[in-house]
Amino acid sequence: MSDAIPVRYKVAEAARLAGVSASTLRLWETQGLVVPERSATGHRQYSESDVAQLKRVSWFRAERGLNPAAIREALEAEAGETDDASAAADANPASQVGRKLRSLRHAAGKTLEQVAGDIGIAASVLSTLERTSQGVSVAVLHNLAEYFGTTVSSLSGEDEPEVRALVRAGEWRTWPRTTPGVTVQLLAEGRNQMDCHRFVLEPGASSEGAYKHEGEEFVYVLSGRVEFVLDSDQFHDLNAGDSLYFDSRRHHAWSNRHDGETVLLWINTPPTF
Repeated sequence: MSDAIPVRYKVAEAARLAGVSASTLRLWETQGLVVPERSATGHRQYSESDVAQLKRVSWFRAERGLNPAAIREALEAEAGETDDASAAADANPASQVGRKLRSLRHAAGKTLEQVAGDIGIAASVLSTLERTSQGVSVAVLHNLAEYFGTTVSSLSGEDEPEVRALVRAGEWRTWPRTTPGVTVQLLAEGRNQMDCHRFVLEPGASSEGAYKHEGEEFVYVLSGRVEFVLDSDQFHDLNAGDSLYFDSRRHHAWSNRHDGETVLLWINTPPTF
């Protein structure tokens, strides 16, 4: 039996189900109360969970008279209660990135708007990331990690105490997938002097922006084709068998230029990514 196709609603349909106007939905999106997925043509697509959240937002506004900031806090509190009520959910690595970022933000005494403004993203994007651990580029995730004095590897649980000295082919542990089209697999685990990763990039996947950090990097193309851009003006088109070594303090961006999957061996030292 084939898997059921998830239901997706257009703006007008989601608005009707939530009992509000389509313009209200668009306003709530700018306020970070809900962030629908986008189709390949850029149209909003609301999932059933999005519609459920819209109904909660409508209730908070109508029954409690809360403003957008208060509604966001109420939704976060509900999400926190749900996490506390379910140990299995707490242990789910797919959602740990968002939980860690939210904890770091609260510890810093920062609001969604403050952090989003400092990073240069919409508060709605940050809100979605904290709730779902999804929806941002590799570059944005790196910038957030740097903002809070940590690394993407740490947010993804790579520095957990459990270590496997030997990792067999196909048994790689995978980072929580925060960026569409990008899968990061661990080739070495634990607190090491190198980040050793296997990047699997779907067609069109990219860093969606440049970033930099301390250290040095080595990239070897196992299959496919990838383009690296260093310091915005140096372009390197790498094919299978090619490699690139560069100083991580240089701004670097990358994208899969292959019409199929591209697989990279990627090493950072020290582990600052």
